Amino acid sequence: MPYDPLHITIRKEFAMMSSKLMTVAWIVLFLAVTGLAACDTALVIGSHTMGIQSGRFIYTDGSLSTLYHAPLDRAWNACEETLKEMKATDIEKQRKIAGGTLTAVAQEEKIVITLEYNTKDETDVSVQVGMGGNILASQLIHQKIAKALETP
Repeated sequence: MPYDPLHITIRKEFAMMSSKLMTVAWIVLFLAVTGLAACDTALVIGSHTMGIQSGRFIYTDGSLSTLYHAPLDRAWNACEETLKEMKATDIEKQRKIAGGTLTAVAQEEKIVITLEYNTKDETDVSVQVGMGGNILASQLIHQKIAKALETP
């Protein structure tokens, strides 16, 4: 095959253009993912819903979860205080070594608070209000739990 400098030049140019396009595609993908993570987003896959709010809360299938910087026992007591403050009735407690569940009824809505041990000083708390979940009511309960954790 004879030497064709034009063919080699075109091949090099195409390779450089392809690498530049890939770089631009990765930058666009990175910016899109960063933009989604920086604001309130939700993703629905089949019958499951997951969302991130303000980088702190995770909303999954009707439950709003967040990580509190408090030991499990202290977070458990804060959740009990919150339910008592809300004048919740029919409070059921299921406590285990690494977590537990508090179930109650307040203003004719079922409330399920699930606590899970994360580390010695961190506890994951998930709140679901109603059958399908009520994000506003869950946020209010999380605010009450955070306030209860602030007091010694």
